[in-house]
Amino acid sequence: MKSARERMDVISAYREVGTYRGAAAMCGTTPKTVRRIIERHEAGGGRPARVRRARNYDSVAELVADRVKATSGRISAKRLLPVARTAGYDGSPRNFRRLVAAAKADWRAGHHRGRRPAVWAPGDVLAIDWGVLGGLHVFCTVLAWSRVRFVRFAGDERAGTTFALLAECFETLGGVPKTVLADRMGCLKGGVVANVVVPSPGYVRFAAHFRFRPDFCEAADPESKGIVENLVGYAKRDLMIPGMPFTDLTAANQAATRWCAEVNAAVHSEIAAVPADRLVEERPLLGGLPSLRLTGTTGAVTRKVDRLSCVRYASARYSVPTVWIGTTVTLTTGEGQLTIVDPVSGEILAEHGLVAPGEASVLDAHYGGPRPAPTRAPRPKTVAEKAFCALGPAAEAFLTGAAAAGNTRLAADLVELAGLQAAHGRGPLLAAVERAVAFRRWHAADVRAILQAGPGLPQPRPAGDLLPGVLPPVATRPLSAYALTALS
Repeated sequence: MKSARERMDVISAYREVGTYRGAAAMCGTTPKTVRRIIERHEAGGGRPARVRRARNYDSVAELVADRVKATSGRISAKRLLPVARTAGYDGSPRNFRRLVAAAKADWRAGHHRGRRPAVWAPGDVLAIDWGVLGGLHVFCTVLAWSRVRFVRFAGDERAGTTFALLAECFETLGGVPKTVLADRMGCLKGGVVANVVVPSPGYVRFAAHFRFRPDFCEAADPESKGIVENLVGYAKRDLMIPGMPFTDLTAANQAATRWCAEVNAAVHSEIAAVPADRLVEERPLLGGLPSLRLTGTTGAVTRKVDRLSCVRYASARYSVPTVWIGTTVTLTTGEGQLTIVDPVSGEILAEHGLVAPGEASVLDAHYGGPRPAPTRAPRPKTVAEKAFCALGPAAEAFLTGAAAAGNTRLAADLVELAGLQAAHGRGPLLAAVERAVAFRRWHAADVRAILQAGPGLPQPRPAGDLLPGVLPPVATRPLSAYALTALS
């Protein structure tokens, strides 16, 4: 279809030569096209409205939209195609993939997952993970703020091996971070109760010795520790595959030490800085090791808003309202400010102060409210868990406290506590659980002992003020009155 400018050229050429064939030769088109444009112009009509053509997938478009909504945008076109075939779709798989992709894009536009870019504090988090390739296990850690990487090889992934390599990592870093974030690896967890990970007693003792807080990721959520997942893949590609087969673990760990020194001395693409130099700044904020060791440009640029609802500029991230995910925006800087603008309407979407490379400037209003605290609240599943958690906040405090203390028999204790509720009633059991939490007693036997003691237990109270009044004077004797005298 001709544009408005091309139609005006055709009309002007016809007025000049007076024939359809001559105007067609001047404009590089056919006489029929010239005649149709002239007749429409003389009739006073404009460009005809474009009518949407029917698609062969229109009959199943509503079905696809419902399935995409029901699966939160996770269903694939391959899985959905047989259902569409049953509903009457007879088009090609390629055309159907276009329909599913468009339906997913429409659903995601109003249903952001709520993820935000991680904001790391110096000395705060060390992420750890295991990988394996060709029977050789690799232990990887990343100090989140400085991006210092530590890689070592081992023959297994047992708890003792993990503790030894983690202690070696602390020695290499020259300090201990506040938190160690791990996957739900079997060598570190003693169990999972109501989605609360119970660390093994050995891991609890190890963490208490080095004075850090053990933390675990959510299940089936690799994005929460992608910073170390990327390192595992990087170590496999750049260290293990080129260097294998290693003669023994000693040779492999020597190669890993040289590789870590090399990558930590190079500029990191995410923070645009050298990790080894950042470690010098971060080391004073790390916890001390225990004395006893265990055996830009200023012009306008365009960026695409990523899935974190952010744009990257000068190796830093800046947030944008979530409705703009997947769109292209314009960035301008001036006087220490970054302005994000809609290139079509010119609307200002966000304004940020410039931050250092590797940092993130995140506005809570772009995500619908302040950042929620990571509560990881208990989610009871079994009958005993539901009955115990129904007691309220005291039960949740007992559950999380027992998990933090390393009570690996917590699941069996909950079954016993359910029996105590049937024997003593809800009120007495709730009071006993509150007293157990107050005195940090995390076993069912402790709660049973409190119930057996009865309601007459002393209730400790904080010390009060001194009693008013003046005490009466008391006669005193000098020390000389107690001196021994020689016998005459």
